Amino acid sequence: MAGASLLTLLDDIAAVLDDVSLMTKVAAKKTAGVLGDDLALNAQQVTGVNADRELPVVWAVAKGSLRNKAILVPAALLISAFAPWAVIPLLMLGGAYLCFEGFEKIAHKYLPHDDEHADEAALAANVDVAALEKQKIGGAIRTDFILSAEIIAITLGTVAESSFTTQVLVLVGIALVMTIGVYGLVAGIVKLDDAGLYLSKRDSGFAQGLGGAILRTAPYLMKGLSVVGMAAMFMVGGGILTHGIPVVHHAIEQAAQSVAGIATLGPLLAAITPTLLNFLFGIVAGAVVLAVVLLVKRLLPKKKKTG
Repeated sequence: MAGASLLTLLDDIAAVLDDVSLMTKVAAKKTAGVLGDDLALNAQQVTGVNADRELPVVWAVAKGSLRNKAILVPAALLISAFAPWAVIPLLMLGGAYLCFEGFEKIAHKYLPHDDEHADEAALAANVDVAALEKQKIGGAIRTDFILSAEIIAITLGTVAESSFTTQVLVLVGIALVMTIGVYGLVAGIVKLDDAGLYLSKRDSGFAQGLGGAILRTAPYLMKGLSVVGMAAMFMVGGGILTHGIPVVHHAIEQAAQSVAGIATLGPLLAAITPTLLNFLFGIVAGAVVLAVVLLVKRLLPKKKKTG
């Protein structure tokens, strides 16, 4: 009897592991797009620090990302069990924040600065490097929280019909794999120039050529990631918002279907139209949220400076 019970238990465990493996693969495919945006955004967020502090900053953000997921995974399971109606509104709040953050970065160059930013240039010489690092880390962790929330929500939707054990294992697996994968790649990207410099000093002609090519392309890659990261804020944020507004979501689907019939370019246009429209919606949403924030700031009484 004991032997039969053990075999039954092992069979159940194997069945659960098979389900977990299958569901993890499906969830990974569904979240691949957001993971790409997460990679671009985080690489963009941690650039600009001193070269000797790049890896410590990436490590700090990675630890913050793990803390985010330690909050999000149980929270997602609780919300889906007791308040599933709250998932979409919460995601939409995060999407609106992403759009706001992206538009604020663009508008910062053109908006008149208030007292908080007026002396920025004058204070540049007195900037506390540690405080600047802390600010970058905090911004990257906040952005990671929203992107992670979407990935966790997509994953949870994938395993919604599975057992609770499978849900937990898949969510934890995706959370760990995406954190290690994304921040491992971010660490590699921010240290590309060091790798290029190392290779350029090798004796091998091939290594020197490869190192030189890396050194020449690294600055363009960083600039490209900055642009992609900014665009990702609007694409991801706008996508979350449009999916939460059925009328807009259906309109975007209809637009994609209408261009699909165009000769030759139809399939390509149908593929990029939703992304482009989500991007444009994200820009508009970011502008609206920023306008509301600025209006509230104007209406609130300003704090008097002391000293």
